[in-house]
Amino acid sequence: MKKGDLKYDAFVSILNEELVPAMGCTEPISLAFVAAKAREVLGCLPDSVEVGGSGSIIKNVKSVIVPHTGGMKGMEAAAAIGIVAGKSDRELEVIADVSEEQIKEMRDFLDTVPIKVYHQNSGLVFDIVVKVSKGDSYAVVRAANNHTNIVHIERDGEVLLDRDPMAEGSEQQTDRSLLSMKDIWEFINDVDLDDIRTVLETQIKYNTAIAQEGMDGNWGANIGKTLIKTYGNDVRTRAKAYAAAGSDARMSGCELPVVINSGSGNQGITVTMPVVVYAEELHKTEEEKLRALALANLVSVHIKTPIGVLSAYCGAVSAGAGAGAGVAYLLDKDYEEVCSAVNNAISAISGIVCDGAKASCAMKIVNGIEAGIFGADMHKNGQDFVSGDGIVGTDIEQTIANVGKLGKEGMEGTNEEIIEIMVGGK
Repeated sequence: MKKGDLKYDAFVSILNEELVPAMGCTEPISLAFVAAKAREVLGCLPDSVEVGGSGSIIKNVKSVIVPHTGGMKGMEAAAAIGIVAGKSDRELEVIADVSEEQIKEMRDFLDTVPIKVYHQNSGLVFDIVVKVSKGDSYAVVRAANNHTNIVHIERDGEVLLDRDPMAEGSEQQTDRSLLSMKDIWEFINDVDLDDIRTVLETQIKYNTAIAQEGMDGNWGANIGKTLIKTYGNDVRTRAKAYAAAGSDARMSGCELPVVINSGSGNQGITVTMPVVVYAEELHKTEEEKLRALALANLVSVHIKTPIGVLSAYCGAVSAGAGAGAGVAYLLDKDYEEVCSAVNNAISAISGIVCDGAKASCAMKIVNGIEAGIFGADMHKNGQDFVSGDGIVGTDIEQTIANVGKLGKEGMEGTNEEIIEIMVGGK
């Protein structure tokens, strides 16, 4: 695959679009981004706020701590910090720079300004609408289908932007359907690393830093540290522990940024840390590490694309399979082993559900990475799940397609029930 080819250029673009920095869990940060934009359109602090979110947004914002709020959770906190201190031009780093005075202002804002939260039941899985008002003046901003995809802006009855969120190209992203395991493999072996070096090195830097913070500090359920304490310090345990530790910190409001994958910081950490840990243990070159990380990222995106940005399907499974692919590359550079790592992992643990962002995500990350690495171990020992074993397809692409159908269509009812349990208080 050569530079200038359609797929080569597309894969470079996909990595640049996917691997972007974010502070905090991406759903509350997306809400803060939309709220910040609404306040900017209004031109002043509002005296009333309405926040609508799809069920999956409500699910993913409910239980995770929003950075720079002093430990607060929920839709109201995410909207308030975006309105008071957010800078929408920073997108998913919208609240990266918040002063102590602004945190106090945000708390005062929450005490004095009513914020109405409602279920935005538009039929879209990802949908956020924020309306801010000051007297008779108002502004409305809506984002749909991904975290920074603004589709509607309105001020005092004047529509400033209006795009159909379902229209082709509305998300302004490179076509992910171009991805396949065979083409990803060809790309990561042929790519000029200078074309992707910056995004990968930034991902390593940011995600390693938050993983180390998770290991050093007291965050969430301390899954990362518990793994090391319980099972020792071998490379396999460290690969899982450092990824889990990054999630421990991130889900508990750590203010360090991460570089995401498939719209998720947890998935970004999951694909990164096993590759980093194994590359160091095996004394791999910088080139080998970066090629393995590109593979892990693209495989994770490939699996997640047909599922959609938000689902009842836990993204730690797709990211863990991607991590397994990256580790398999570092161990043997064998295409069949890479495919088997992915096939074996996603065919075995695709039933893990997403019940929102919170501390237990770290434990799901452990399971996802273990499945990815063990999937490669199975192949080394002449054992693979084969066509006819449940959802396993005739080849790796068919298995991925089956998982996509399962996650997007088959788990719709599961997602609704999860939301009802979490929001309805069952």
